[in-house]
Amino acid sequence: MSQIKGRNTKPEVALRKSLWAMGFRHRIKNKLPGKPDFVYPSFKTVVFVDGCFWHRCPEHYQPPRTRAEFWENKISGNVNRDRKNDRLLKEQGWLVIRVWEHEIKESLADCAERLVAILSDRKAKYSPANGL
Repeated sequence: MSQIKGRNTKPEVALRKSLWAMGFRHRIKNKLPGKPDFVYPSFKTVVFVDGCFWHRCPEHYQPPRTRAEFWENKISGNVNRDRKNDRLLKEQGWLVIRVWEHEIKESLADCAERLVAILSDRKAKYSPANGL
């Protein structure tokens, strides 16, 4: 498991580069709960790119056949921690967006468009013209 990357995975980097190319500047390093994959501080928005196995994707998760109890505890812990971090971030006023890795692999353009629509809406809400 030490070989498994927790940061800068291929789907995460692809989505980040796509959004950056569209003009949405983000932060990667942060001390927020759950360490979001990228943060848009001016829009109070965080994005997590979740792996289908590690976060129990409802469409693609297949429980391992070996060491089933260990993996069930591990994956359940991840999912519970995700919920807790989402709650903490929302209490602090952040919008939490979670994207599954398979969504990015299936259509990077669709994921990017969905995020751009959300970020554009947040940009309008948090623009200086609104006094926020």
